[in-house]
Amino acid sequence: MTDHELVRQLRVQVADRLNEQRRRDQVNGYPAMTVEDEREFARSLIVQVLEDHARTEIASGRTPASSDDEAALATAVHSALFGVGRLQPLIDDPEVENIDINGCDQVFVQYGDGREVVHPPVAESDEELVDLIQVLASHAGLSSRPFDSANPQLDLRLPDGSRLSAVMGVCARPSVSVRKARMGKVFLTDLVANGTMTPEIAEFLRAAVTARKNLMIAGATNAGKTTLLRALANEIPPVERLVTVERALEVGLGEFPDLHPNVVSFEERLPNSEGVGGVSMSDLVRRSLRMNPSRVIVGEVLGDEIVTMLNAMSQGNDGSLSTIHANSSMEVFNRISTYAIQSRERLPIQATHMLIAGSLDFVVFMRKRNEYSQGGGMVRIVESIREVTGIDERVLSGEVFAPGPDGRAVPHAPMQAIAELQEAGYRPLVHGQWA
Repeated sequence: MTDHELVRQLRVQVADRLNEQRRRDQVNGYPAMTVEDEREFARSLIVQVLEDHARTEIASGRTPASSDDEAALATAVHSALFGVGRLQPLIDDPEVENIDINGCDQVFVQYGDGREVVHPPVAESDEELVDLIQVLASHAGLSSRPFDSANPQLDLRLPDGSRLSAVMGVCARPSVSVRKARMGKVFLTDLVANGTMTPEIAEFLRAAVTARKNLMIAGATNAGKTTLLRALANEIPPVERLVTVERALEVGLGEFPDLHPNVVSFEERLPNSEGVGGVSMSDLVRRSLRMNPSRVIVGEVLGDEIVTMLNAMSQGNDGSLSTIHANSSMEVFNRISTYAIQSRERLPIQATHMLIAGSLDFVVFMRKRNEYSQGGGMVRIVESIREVTGIDERVLSGEVFAPGPDGRAVPHAPMQAIAELQEAGYRPLVHGQWA
């Protein structure tokens, strides 16, 4: 069993030596070490610190750690410096789906089969928990992100692709939520295999991407929107240039050059302590249009970037993808209108609906169900697909795929874009047979 107090002490010693080396490099005019260089240098420092610790133990008449225990200590210290400390085993566990932390000693872990269990503390104190998050924020993403009393909110992507959200100061104790990245390189065939959608829905979505239809993926938190976004993006031919815009990098299309060799990933940058240097999502969406994109992919719409994005979709950037929080496919239009009226443009509802009708083609709605009590697990399904067909004061749309007997979307109504989709390879089912 790992001695967490010893890990903490050793981590402090290694961090002190690492900081001293950084200071020496700066004084001597040497370039700063890269993150990877620091990681490797820290490994050598950990070996030195563990050797010093073993000599101290022997001098005090105690038995030093065995080679296996020393290796475990080295891993724990490195995780405390560059990983997620005591969270690392949970991050590494493929069965873990979500981790919720309400203070260092209130840890709730949700597994893929729907179970939720209480986990031992992940830090000795709330202060140590905040320190851990600050270390992560300093080297995750494209730039260092502050997490302190002046910046009490943090969103970032962990090295394995998991999403971390943390808050402090606005709640009694620091609160952290980690949503594990369940699937990295994912395809529509994988989502058919795990029951997220039927083969016909996969056929339809593949054709919609090929036909360069603009798609908005909607659903509640943790409904599988980003996973579906990745699967749809992986249907885009590798010859296309993609620009992704996100608050915190998580889509990760650039990680698979065999699928997407030409990707530019934009990440929102928060302002510094003086309130300058920030680059908003809206700014990045606008900038993306000047980067010669074949398609623009916005990871998650949460604010006034919606107006810029819809404008981009309506001005020839066909085939764009995005996600949004909503409780139904129909509610998406009201959610977009709410964001638009709060934007810098203060777009009125009528104008927003005209913009939606001229830009969006389909809304794909996903739902999450916990079937653990029925002997199942956490199930995510494509429940509904709505086609945007026009405007008559309000957005006109039709639910072309509606929930079937098991909740998964099945054909429900004719669609206007059927000819374009068939040209792109869509074969609708007729009486249970492919057309």
